[in-house]
Amino acid sequence: MAIVLFDNQYRKKLFPLTATKAVADLRVGILKIKDWWQSKTKQPVFIHTAAYLQGLYTEISIEEHFWIDASVLADDFLIQKILALATNECLADEFGLIAGKATIEQFNNTASLTYFETITNIENVQRFEWPQQLFQLNDWLIREHFKLITQERSSQPISSTNQTISLENIFIEAGASVEFSILNASTGPIYIGKNATILEGSIIRGPFALLENAAIKMGAKIYGATTIGVHSIAGGEIKNAILGDYSNKAHDGYLGDSVIGEWCNLGAGTSNSNIKNTAGDVKLWNDGTNNYESAGQKCGVIMGDYTKVAINSCINTGSNFGVGCNVFGEGLLPTLLQHFSWGTQLQNKYQFNKLVNDINNWKKLKGKVLSNQEIEVLKSLYNNFN
Repeated sequence: MAIVLFDNQYRKKLFPLTATKAVADLRVGILKIKDWWQSKTKQPVFIHTAAYLQGLYTEISIEEHFWIDASVLADDFLIQKILALATNECLADEFGLIAGKATIEQFNNTASLTYFETITNIENVQRFEWPQQLFQLNDWLIREHFKLITQERSSQPISSTNQTISLENIFIEAGASVEFSILNASTGPIYIGKNATILEGSIIRGPFALLENAAIKMGAKIYGATTIGVHSIAGGEIKNAILGDYSNKAHDGYLGDSVIGEWCNLGAGTSNSNIKNTAGDVKLWNDGTNNYESAGQKCGVIMGDYTKVAINSCINTGSNFGVGCNVFGEGLLPTLLQHFSWGTQLQNKYQFNKLVNDINNWKKLKGKVLSNQEIEVLKSLYNNFN
């Protein structure tokens, strides 16, 4: 028996972030959703997602499992309720199924709640429903993940070349290097992952997470709540943002109130706006509703995987850039670029073979290559959006 994190019927509302991955594969705070569930429950975790994505994940065994909506933000009380479910029992709310106990055949061949004999209603369950929620909840989740990861563990010592505030809230994993920097953890915890590097002159305020093998360039200014993903490179000024795994914002320029996907690159001098000149409500395009939706007073850019942005680009407030875009253009860029855009003209699309070749060029820089499964995902998405 294990946990299966499934994508609900509204997964497209989290596009472009979930266009190339399951909801459970999103990173927010320090951990990916799937890793958080594994750490909290000590159970094996499988993923059930859209058919075109399923090949990216391990095949689900046919035995009975706990099926849990991957978008659910569960507290300890809800986790206990889920793990206490018996066969044919489920938890639900007005949104739909929260969790139930079933086999994959039963789950696939029934419509949500219709299979379960006993339904218990739960109130006030929070879910990731909109992409902007990832940066909006990043402060809280860095703190929660920090407590989980560091519990009953000791940090590596920090070099005496650094200046620190609230050292007890700083945790450094083995192999990490931090020299001649300022780390202020009085505003939130600072987590520095295994073999990560913070170069000289960096100024960091928590809550902050730098993941394994990631690097902060010299003189960077980083405010909470910010997460820098695995093998990513960050520089310039960053505030309340998530930079996905294997992505780069290596140079000067501002990134704020934003989520950047995996394998993305922001050219030198690129900055985003995160608040309107009127300080009014920011509208962000949503693929799931096919409409512009309120994103609050502050929202920068939501960027899909494999998108690259040219040097000195000006990203407008409330921008949605799709998967696999090559972004360049004069002045403020459009607030909506569809998947595989080439430049900013709607009629121009990235040629698929060139896209794959260019992604592999970037992957080679970090010792990786596109898998056959990843290419099939891109091909399916490309064919459906051209």
